[in-house]
Amino acid sequence: MGFDDREIVALSGAHALGRCHTDRSGFDGPWTFSPITVTNDYYKLLLDESWDWRKWNGPRQYQDKTKTLMMLPTDMALIKDESFRSHVERYAKDQDVFFNEFGSVLCKLFELGVPFESGEGDRMVLRRTD
Repeated sequence: MGFDDREIVALSGAHALGRCHTDRSGFDGPWTFSPITVTNDYYKLLLDESWDWRKWNGPRQYQDKTKTLMMLPTDMALIKDESFRSHVERYAKDQDVFFNEFGSVLCKLFELGVPFESGEGDRMVLRRTD
């Protein structure tokens, strides 16, 4: 889809919201302790928590020590790959940087395939509500 490493890591931050449901994806659990609020906690948890393979009859996923949170193998790839990890660290350190870059790449995702002529119309702008 034409995204670079920074944009891939920023879009992954959407995992700050919601959870996996076994009846839909086979995976189970939330990524963060506040799955209805967009924060940079997803990145902080990736770096700061200890993650182990979950022992269960479902697909391979990670869980934290409290067995409350989960991460997918694709989430863990973000801290194992050097290029991805540098962006995870930036977003964990600075929520405003994450919000700004997430907003930009989310608009890019939403606008994929939309034929904009130069100078034509207003483009989508995401703003913080707090």
